[in-house]
Amino acid sequence: MWKNYIKNRILEIIFPQICFGCGKEKEYLCDDCKACLEISSYIYCLCEKPVILSDAGKCRRCRDKKLDGLYSALPYQNKLVQKLIQNFKYEPFIKDLSKSLSSLIIEHLQLLDNKPDLSSFFLTPVPLHKKRLKWRGFNQAEEIAKELTNYLKIPLINDCLIKIRETPTQMELSGEERKENIKGVFLVKNKDLIQNKKILLVDDVYTTGSTMEECARILKEAGAKEVVGMVVARE
Repeated sequence: MWKNYIKNRILEIIFPQICFGCGKEKEYLCDDCKACLEISSYIYCLCEKPVILSDAGKCRRCRDKKLDGLYSALPYQNKLVQKLIQNFKYEPFIKDLSKSLSSLIIEHLQLLDNKPDLSSFFLTPVPLHKKRLKWRGFNQAEEIAKELTNYLKIPLINDCLIKIRETPTQMELSGEERKENIKGVFLVKNKDLIQNKKILLVDDVYTTGSTMEECARILKEAGAKEVVGMVVARE
């Protein structure tokens, strides 16, 4: 406990809250820079060539996918978004960026023409292997999910889906390699927690979708009724 406190205090001194966009003090993403981001007011399909949908869902090309839909606030190609996420996930591991990043998802939900009713869903973060968790000190997906549960007023289930095997970083692999890399690495414990539940599966970035698709498969095999992704950005 004290170790984490000291670490956070040191980070506050070395990396004070300065906007990653303009350098303004007191916050990592100021209102002016946030206003310049083109946060999506649509929901896109899971396929490589997105199809705009009126509600979270899939087109005919994606009907065989286990993931039932995807909420994503921004394209990952945006340089400011990349900077925020990279400083969150990689050194210096700025944990408090979860507030700024989750606020982008929240604004995306607020901008949707057809406001989704998520009151019957449960939030579940994409898990990290225990070695990766020890290295970073926190699960970035779980930190975003914690912020979202306060806004959505729905329960967070963070002790159900686990990662049982360490894998190479997905970003270093091709699309097909990612699919193979992630097979058989997730497990559901306490299956009764997700029986017939509708799950919002939270992560920071959706790239090829391999990780979320595998998580959705495992969750559904364990009894989940529906699994919809929710991310800050998609490539």
